[in-house]
Amino acid sequence: MKWILRYMGRYRLRVALCMTVKFFGTIGELVLPFLLEHIIDKVVPRGKALPVVLFGLLMIVTAVLVRMLNIAANRRATSVARDCIRDVRHDLFATTTRLTGSQFDYVTLPSLISRMTSDTYNVQNFIGMIQRMGVRACILLIGSIIVSSLMDPFLALVLLCMVPIMASIILFISTKGIPMYRTVQDKVDNITRVLRENITGIRVVKALSREPYETKRYAAANDDLTSTDLRTGITMAIPNPIMNLCLNIGLTLVIIFGARRVDKGVMEPGVILAFLTYFNMILQAIMGMNRIFIQSTKAAASANRIGEVLVLADKQPPVLPTDETTTLPESFRGDDGAFPLVVFDNVSFSYPVLSDTKVDDTRENAISNISFSLRRGERLGIIGATGCGKTTLLNLLMRFYDTEQGAVYYNGRDVRTYAPGDLRRPMSVVFQNDTVFADTLAANIRFGRDVSDEAMEQAAADANIATMINSLPERYDYVATKGGANLSGGEKQRIFISRALAGHPDLLILDDASSALDYKTDAALRHAIREHYPDMTTITIAQRISSVMSMDRILVMENGTMLGYGTHDELLATCEVYRDIFISQTGGEANATA
Repeated sequence: MKWILRYMGRYRLRVALCMTVKFFGTIGELVLPFLLEHIIDKVVPRGKALPVVLFGLLMIVTAVLVRMLNIAANRRATSVARDCIRDVRHDLFATTTRLTGSQFDYVTLPSLISRMTSDTYNVQNFIGMIQRMGVRACILLIGSIIVSSLMDPFLALVLLCMVPIMASIILFISTKGIPMYRTVQDKVDNITRVLRENITGIRVVKALSREPYETKRYAAANDDLTSTDLRTGITMAIPNPIMNLCLNIGLTLVIIFGARRVDKGVMEPGVILAFLTYFNMILQAIMGMNRIFIQSTKAAASANRIGEVLVLADKQPPVLPTDETTTLPESFRGDDGAFPLVVFDNVSFSYPVLSDTKVDDTRENAISNISFSLRRGERLGIIGATGCGKTTLLNLLMRFYDTEQGAVYYNGRDVRTYAPGDLRRPMSVVFQNDTVFADTLAANIRFGRDVSDEAMEQAAADANIATMINSLPERYDYVATKGGANLSGGEKQRIFISRALAGHPDLLILDDASSALDYKTDAALRHAIREHYPDMTTITIAQRISSVMSMDRILVMENGTMLGYGTHDELLATCEVYRDIFISQTGGEANATA
């Protein structure tokens, strides 16, 4: 919860002004019962109407002023809560964009969504409530006790007997609430995950007629959340009836003892009315504190979940210094005196499973002992069965994960010596499951970069999507829907490729980027890249052998290991797995020289 104070500290002047206004407004509330008692016991017995009217007008003015002050304070409290959570959401999103692959795997996407939405909403409610009700409840409680003690210490003692009992109940229940609300938010994560899976995969669900099955799965997650929320709500609702009982008992005792004291002539009747009003204020204060404690319990659970992500911003992998241990040896320089652009030096890696306290690294390696180099301007094809580690190579090259053994070098330096933005800026990548954003086609291709119209249109032409775009009435201003639902699979892939080419990268990475393209379009794309981007280094991951057989180098992988590395002809002669892939996809050895 400490980080909430840090965000509120940015608006300390507004918070101070809000609490000051609230303070004077609450003091005004405390004055009203005193004025009522004074009118009944001191003014009315005089038998003159004018003083009664004047004091009545004073009460009205005081009440109106109190209302105006409270409204002004509440508006400021709401604005501070709104602006604080705006900052929190901004920093939370910024932190999310900087998470490493391991950190993202640990937090998970559904959990990030619920932390950005329901958790921030809980914290926002708490920030607003603590400003609106925190000052008011404390002043009403303390002020009512002080004023009532000055008016009649004996009756005030009745009130004081009730307060410790109610405060103890609130404190006890609130300690139980934090872990319960944490469990509720975890259940929200689960239902968000199920909902997201079904919305994303709705076409698969409908195509396989699995609506009843998915409805039952969602119902199970929904019932689990509901039952957990119900238990939490019942537990947190326990203080209300108990406190009402205590307050009603106290109220009854005040009336009984007060009536006797009035009958004995030791107390004025107006004091009883004032005491009843102050007792009601104490009731409001206690109930307000109870609401604050309930909300703070919920907010504490949400704040802890948000804080877990925010603290990850300070736990990013370090940027290593550039020295002899992080620079390629001179022996790697080529005849032109330049280092290879990409070097994998005996790299092994397994995807870690993270917990709160340690990293579970007991899983088998995703890749083992991978070594190869790629010089500037060369084209590398990577082929192998699904799950053999092809994409893992790209994750390590772009430093989404760090190697466990060996090192990956880019332009002569270990990738760990680069800040992530500096490393990835000269690269463009098209992933297997890339994203079309709900925006114009031009915005999807430019993607916030300073790309001219000519460069954008050239990239679209090279990706063989320009003809389709120009056939649209809006052309590049055509708006793609969320996820590119109004585009075909092939059109989306060509938009992704256009986006990658528009930046004229030094290194282009295509991760199975032609899977939705026909052979003719795929061949045209490879020809356009060779012709218009001759100096660009290319890494292509593909399932089709036709997509890699013309590459300068081909890497063959199986079960995380290298089975072959060389040209197409070399691999046909030396790599049995590559030869089997070639034969199965081209129809026989007779096509080996085609």
